[in-house]
Amino acid sequence: MIPYGRQQIDQADIDAVVTTLQSDWLTQGPAIARFERAIAEHCEARHAVAVCNATAALHIACMALDLGPGELLWTTPNTFVASANCGRYCGADVDFVDIDPRTWNMCPQQLARKLEAAALAGRLPKIVVPVAFSGQSCDMARIRELSRQYGFYVIEDASHAVGASYRGRPVGCGDYADMTIFSFHPVKIITTGEGGLILTNRDDLAERLARLRSHGITRDTALMQGESDGPWYYQQLELGYNFRMTDIQAALGYSQWQRLAVFLARRRALAARYDALLADLPLQLPHRQAEAESAWHLYVVRVQGGLDHRKVFDALRAAGIGVNLHYIPVHTQPYYQALGFKQGDYPEAEQYYAEAISLPMYAALQDGEQDQVVAALRQAITALAG
Repeated sequence: MIPYGRQQIDQADIDAVVTTLQSDWLTQGPAIARFERAIAEHCEARHAVAVCNATAALHIACMALDLGPGELLWTTPNTFVASANCGRYCGADVDFVDIDPRTWNMCPQQLARKLEAAALAGRLPKIVVPVAFSGQSCDMARIRELSRQYGFYVIEDASHAVGASYRGRPVGCGDYADMTIFSFHPVKIITTGEGGLILTNRDDLAERLARLRSHGITRDTALMQGESDGPWYYQQLELGYNFRMTDIQAALGYSQWQRLAVFLARRRALAARYDALLADLPLQLPHRQAEAESAWHLYVVRVQGGLDHRKVFDALRAAGIGVNLHYIPVHTQPYYQALGFKQGDYPEAEQYYAEAISLPMYAALQDGEQDQVVAALRQAITALAG
């Protein structure tokens, strides 16, 4: 089986982890700060705060902005459930903005219309979470413009977009978002096993995020109520969580980070090959925005020409191609249906779901394996069309 995605671990990664295991620090040590600095410097951001996974990153990003009951978070239905669940963790209400039929990202026109209606109804979102689906940024300049007009915060879920760029600047630089989230799950661009990170240019947010990831505790005497009892002393200032990343994870991530350019170059080469090899088939291929360079976490095609989507998917799986489908629209999940959402609420995302197939895409994928994927897809389409 050729999987849709997988990690690429080399001896340098193994050595980095072993060195950490032999060190004095397995958690809350120097490897984490080194990893955070490397990513912040690359992304040209003031601060990076590493956590145990990207869901935790989304959660405390919402907490740092004081999202709470009675308030609203909007995101896209074409995402993993975590992009919406982070609002629910804070007791807030969640709503969705339908996708652009070309980019499959949050549609800025739909967002503008929904905001206009929400302003008239006196029910604007406190936070909007645009998702850089498959590794390509949303129209972040327009979303930032709308955030200034309507007064909401932007948390950019760039879990797919480590190493991507937008308008010539690294994703995560903070030009268009209050915070940006990265994921280091094994199928992402680089991995820490599990892991996530928040980038921000705001000192106050960075300070609070670092506190929230570690039980809401501080050892900074300037922030304490009253005097410190001594060098052992700490205070819990608010209710936080144990969302810390370990030094073991950070060591792996830092080692992987050294090969980021290599990983990105290979993914982009594979995407270009797919574009050329699939051009004559009845498929909608990924749209490339002129102002955004994708990290190509995913390569998704949409089955067109009246072909049976499920039969194409099943034929590929039967041929040993581990295709997947990203994503099931969040509003169709039973939990969100119980909150009042229903089929038909976001037709573009639902139509996308009825046609989408994620093809294998990872840096270790060989040209010959990619040729197998294309041959199996071509055979499936030809058999169904005939």
